[in-house]
Amino acid sequence: MAWGMVDIEEQRVRFVVSASRGERTMQELCREFEISRPTGYLWLRRYHEGGVAAVVEKSRRPHHSPERTARALEERVLALRQQRPDWGARKLRVLLKDSGVHLPVITIHRILLREGLVRTEDRHRPAVQRFSRSAANQLWQMDFKGPVGWQAPAGPLSILDDHSRYAIALQGTWSTKAEPVKERLEEAFQQCGVPEAMLMDHGTPWWNMKAITGWTWLTVWLMKQGIRLYFSGYGHPQTQGKVERFHGALQAAARRRGWPAAPERQRWLDEFRYEYNHVRPHEALEMKTPAAVWKKSERKFQRRPAEWDYEPGAEVRKISAAGGLTVAGRRWEISRALAGEWVQLVRLEQRILVYYCRSVVRELDLAQQRSTAVDRCWHSTFLCKGSPDNNV
Repeated sequence: MAWGMVDIEEQRVRFVVSASRGERTMQELCREFEISRPTGYLWLRRYHEGGVAAVVEKSRRPHHSPERTARALEERVLALRQQRPDWGARKLRVLLKDSGVHLPVITIHRILLREGLVRTEDRHRPAVQRFSRSAANQLWQMDFKGPVGWQAPAGPLSILDDHSRYAIALQGTWSTKAEPVKERLEEAFQQCGVPEAMLMDHGTPWWNMKAITGWTWLTVWLMKQGIRLYFSGYGHPQTQGKVERFHGALQAAARRRGWPAAPERQRWLDEFRYEYNHVRPHEALEMKTPAAVWKKSERKFQRRPAEWDYEPGAEVRKISAAGGLTVAGRRWEISRALAGEWVQLVRLEQRILVYYCRSVVRELDLAQQRSTAVDRCWHSTFLCKGSPDNNV
């Protein structure tokens, strides 16, 4: 898989694991990961100094902006925005130009952004290149629609295929309780197969803000199906851009066609899903429908999946009923959601990475006596025999 096609943080963790264990020379590793040797040494030094958290991408935003627009021009922009609060940067630029003020669209947008006058959904310019998986079922995005208009604590549950934009499911559970969501997921897996990975936000029921790792029993249930789990950044809904745009289309249809009454909600959702998948052309698909691009996953749903079997020679421990693990004479809390499950320990000098199958769950720093949660589930280089991704 090419460097640009996988998660950057995942690559960095895999790199420092291989480099720390001395599996190959630095030159060989840098060639494999398509990075320069200075970059490789930088990642390794950051890991030794701060662990997994230090390996992630640093912000490149400048500390100072000497070329920031003069305040007088900013006031001019803000005055026009106050007169026309529904106008964006492109339209405001026309008015400014007519009055002799010449500012780029991006400058006007940044002024509005600094003043908090841009809606969350409009805060990021459309990408020049659309990013999507190369084939159907490589990644599904899952989220709840907001409750506004649905006369319920939560809106419908949406599952969207990243590659084809095909709406796998659009079901009204009308709450964020785990059991109804599991039932809808089982239906989706039986009808559409099982994806390779899923992307979700840090929300209920697949994330628990009070748990030490955030995982829930539903999270573990999904991973037992051999699904890699990814979580979007906190406060960054654009990470799930496709399902967010799907929700935008759903919201627009409800406003223009009328919100369905409670007894008619699921029938209305079923009709919308059919139209979205089979009738409505999509610009990103060269005006094809999602149904014309998507195909059913060949991976089958396992109602009772086999236990994971780690590679021969791996250091494997069982999580206690309280969610803990004893290492180096000390008890470490890992996750109550993993009680009774087997995990793999990968030792890197004074640190230990704790894997549940292919996902890093904790990083233990023996020198600092510190345990760090890893809320991004990176794909591990250590495959389990029970995994559908393992061809051994």
